Amino acid sequence: MKLLTFIILLLKGVWRMIYKARLVVCFVLIMSGCSGAMTYPDSPNFNKKTARFQHSTGDHHEKSFVDFFKFFAAYITQESDEKETAGFPVSISTKNDMANFKENVMWVGHSTLLLNHLDVTIMTDPHFSDRASPFSFMGPKRITPSPVEIADLPRIDVVVISHNHYDHLDEASIREIARTQPSVEFFVPLGLKSLLEEWGAERVTELDWWQQVQRKGVTIQPTPVQHWSKRTLFDRNKTLWSGWMLQWNDFSFYFAGDAGYSDDFKETAKRLGSPDLAAIPIGAYEPREFMESAHINPEEAVKAFGALGAKRAIGIHWGTFKLTLEPMKEPPLKLQKALKNGGVPAERFRALRHGEKWPDAVTD
Repeated sequence: MKLLTFIILLLKGVWRMIYKARLVVCFVLIMSGCSGAMTYPDSPNFNKKTARFQHSTGDHHEKSFVDFFKFFAAYITQESDEKETAGFPVSISTKNDMANFKENVMWVGHSTLLLNHLDVTIMTDPHFSDRASPFSFMGPKRITPSPVEIADLPRIDVVVISHNHYDHLDEASIREIARTQPSVEFFVPLGLKSLLEEWGAERVTELDWWQQVQRKGVTIQPTPVQHWSKRTLFDRNKTLWSGWMLQWNDFSFYFAGDAGYSDDFKETAKRLGSPDLAAIPIGAYEPREFMESAHINPEEAVKAFGALGAKRAIGIHWGTFKLTLEPMKEPPLKLQKALKNGGVPAERFRALRHGEKWPDAVTD
């Protein structure tokens, strides 16, 4: 009996050591991250004094400890959201379905879209993991499953990354795509190339705002948006963030990534022309006083749609992870109302189901 008690106590002690070791490893990972001391003196968006990137109008999302404490306190004490357990409807696609993915666009979830035009396939901010977090056991959990597995994706030519936040830049997804499709080329804002290369990406092109390159008949360039970057405690704005414009001769696609409302939408249209299709965030906007500088709400999304002069748009950044305080079902409802109030036909700006395809947005 004493021997059994001793074994049980020993096992409990070992488990505590393993658990604490996991916490230490996780802490080290998030503290180390990609916080290298790289500088970009030739970039007009890099502040040499602070050694950080900044928007031309300044850093609008600098928050105090008290601000963050209030937000997280409200987040963990908010009323339960029915959609956190129920999720949203999903249109599943098999490998055979995806083999015929031509002249089409599909919302995978959150900020991940798959688009094909003229035999070139683009993916935005690929995220297929269960959490938007540096940890596998905590952090925002995926509440709506992915409609397609990475192994079932068609050939991808280009992946564009908007910035390094965990709900947009997912290590496991990048590693898996790089492993299964080594010929894919990743396009990232300044400062992220080395990180993706560490994760196994063989072809990574790093660009500054407005810098353009051409691939397979497509002009690709990052555009300014009002946001910020941070992946560890020490790397705030050490890497750039961006929207993306991709232009064929007969079609153009704009991906906003993450953005607070600014004149950047109007300036992008002025410089590059209005896109045929835009992907515009509509979720993760409450509490407004905390999120306004970094995340547009549905009303501002409609305003951005008008500023861009887009022909059609897809509402993204909602319904996949519970990130903020608004009910998860609210963004598409508010989008419908804002479209009606703005006199915009609902069929021009849609909140798709997870996995839903919209071929008319590419071909019409």
